[in-house]
Amino acid sequence: LVDNASYPTPKIEENSHKFRPLGLGYANLGALLMSRGLAYDSDEGRDYAAALTAIMHGEAYKQSSIVARDHGGPFASYDENREPFLRVIGKHRDAAYRIPTDKAVPADMVAAARSVYDEALELGEQYGYRNAQVTVLAPTGTIAFMMDCDTTGVEPDIALIKYKKLVGEGFLKIVNQTVPAALKKLGYSAEQTSEILDYLTERETIEGAPHIKPEHLSVFDCAFKPANGTRSIHYMGHVRMMGAIQPFISGAISKTVNMPEAATAVEIETVYLEGWKLGLKAIAVYRDNSKRS
Repeated sequence: LVDNASYPTPKIEENSHKFRPLGLGYANLGALLMSRGLAYDSDEGRDYAAALTAIMHGEAYKQSSIVARDHGGPFASYDENREPFLRVIGKHRDAAYRIPTDKAVPADMVAAARSVYDEALELGEQYGYRNAQVTVLAPTGTIAFMMDCDTTGVEPDIALIKYKKLVGEGFLKIVNQTVPAALKKLGYSAEQTSEILDYLTERETIEGAPHIKPEHLSVFDCAFKPANGTRSIHYMGHVRMMGAIQPFISGAISKTVNMPEAATAVEIETVYLEGWKLGLKAIAVYRDNSKRS
């Protein structure tokens, strides 16, 4: 990919060949959490997302080290960055060991997230890494729809029923296909699921649907409030999700926090400050771990 790609400027091309950055990521996280019966804005949902992201990221660095071992060595500027680079991989591993082991996240999933970083660090100490960066989280907008994903990138669903304006004219009605799997996971019968889906299709909200239990409504919360409903994911729920997965991403996250149109300047300031505090909390833990090790 790096050797055969074209680049917009000579400087970008030079840096790309020196550091060989990659951009692995995922789509459909929001739908996956819903299918597991986990609310996007919940500790359980964030822990599951963190474990999943850690496995992807750790495995990517593990394979990058194997490629360095077998095909041409580490990226050109690795040697001058070796010590801080390995320290960063160690920080990622420390974060993986802090993922809570709760009922929402299978024990083997947490174990995999931890062990893959152990392997990635051990291999890296011997062979280095072929790529300075391995993951980012892109929006995956049109691509996700082409792949029949219900959600894009790290986002939750915008709405269980939404409309996409077409270039020519008219609209495309998009119905979330994950709801039946989520209802089954939560214990609803086929007949109950059918009645809930009929209500959702007609009312464009799951609020007030027959059989639905109040404690399950948060599983179906979306970024936007439905026209006939009152619920949506609070904007801080988006910030907290970014805080949960950022320790397992090499680069940036493309993510909106979906603040309401009536948001005040103080509320916007609070979002920035809370995101900054989440970052400081992670840094403090990393420093503590470095001192202990």
